[in-house]
Amino acid sequence: MNDDTPEILPPKLDLPALDKNVFEFRALKNSFLTVFVWVIGILASVPLFSVIFMLIVEGGSRLDLEAVTAIPPAGFETGGGFGNAILGTLIMVAIASAISIPIGIFAALYLSILEPSSKVATISRFLSKVLTGFPSILAGVFVYAVIVITTGTYSAWAGGVALAVLMLPTVTLAAEEAMRQVPQKMKDAAYGMGCTKTQVIFKIVLPTALPGILTGVILAVAGAAGESAPLLFTALFSNYYMSELAEPTASLSILIYNFSGMPFENQIELAWSASLVLVFLVLFFNILARVVGRSKFRD
Repeated sequence: MNDDTPEILPPKLDLPALDKNVFEFRALKNSFLTVFVWVIGILASVPLFSVIFMLIVEGGSRLDLEAVTAIPPAGFETGGGFGNAILGTLIMVAIASAISIPIGIFAALYLSILEPSSKVATISRFLSKVLTGFPSILAGVFVYAVIVITTGTYSAWAGGVALAVLMLPTVTLAAEEAMRQVPQKMKDAAYGMGCTKTQVIFKIVLPTALPGILTGVILAVAGAAGESAPLLFTALFSNYYMSELAEPTASLSILIYNFSGMPFENQIELAWSASLVLVFLVLFFNILARVVGRSKFRD
């Protein structure tokens, strides 16, 4: 190469400056909308934090080991707690979960994998969406007519079935949506390798959709834990620890309802403490659902 060859320089382009101008219209609009969204978010969270703060102040002072283990006091008696209500709530939610989760997952398999376009699937999907807005008290009346009148007693079984009716549509719809999001290429690859439909469901679809299914299950459990209206007709209430499932059973929501209207200061304090426990229980399940849901997107 000849050293006398003149160097060819690229033409200079008149490019706009890339420095951010805070007084530019788009920058001002972006800053305004950002501040606006933050203000709206803070205002929306005020009621939640106000309720939690009030519950901590009113109920936290009475929350101790006796409150979460003892049985409710009678009349003018002092002390006591709501340990039986915590146990009753957990048992009835466990019964509801044992009923609604398997049925909901198998229903979701039918709706999303087996016969997604059939008339039965279309009707079932529509009814599930209708049931998500079903008044909870009607579920209690239904179970009262079917189980309580038949057996002749209020029971934890009846309360669990009533909560299962409310949990079922949430579990079904969440599980169906999670299964629909499983990539079709994964299922086609499994079929191409000679897998049967059963193997595809249990080896591909369910493991891949598990985080989404768990999110729906946890949200359904959180909603069931805070229900009160259906338990009034099914489990009623008891001041003692349950000895068997076929007897009236205490729950946190009904205890709060009963004690908050009493003229005794001790019972009112216990109602505040029980409210705090119930709110943190529901909040825990909701946070857990968020964590599980985020892990789904990370995967």
